[in-house]
Amino acid sequence: MKTIKKLLLVITVTGTFMAFVSKSNSKTSEVEAVKKVVFESYINGAFNELDAEAMEKGFHRDFAIYSAKGEDISKYPISDWVAGVKKRKNNNYDPSDPKNIWKHTFAYVDVTGGAAQVKVELRNQGKHVYTDFLSLLKFDSGWKIVAKVYHKH
Repeated sequence: MKTIKKLLLVITVTGTFMAFVSKSNSKTSEVEAVKKVVFESYINGAFNELDAEAMEKGFHRDFAIYSAKGEDISKYPISDWVAGVKKRKNNNYDPSDPKNIWKHTFAYVDVTGGAAQVKVELRNQGKHVYTDFLSLLKFDSGWKIVAKVYHKH
């Protein structure tokens, strides 16, 4: 069987580079599956379409957003986030309003077996607002987002 290799070079601001090598088409399909979950459940579910059902499908029930609060870790559970999304959508949400249109870039997607890490950059009205790091695991039911840490610009 012929192995297909793909090389992706990512040049950083400092001029260094990172290389990610995909060793087969099966890994490529896993990367695409991960990107699909992130796009449908996170980008559209949590931001552009406020689709709580898509969030519930693509996020694991134990998902949380983790952030630093002094020397402590703040944990925002998925149940609270989904409730907030439902409330916003039911409160005269206008998806065509520029403040509700989020653009994204997959800075990288790294899949190793049943684990994945995704770096997503989110922009709103031309401004880079968030850099998010999403961790995913592959369950019997498919890929699920299990955790998020982020930087707000």
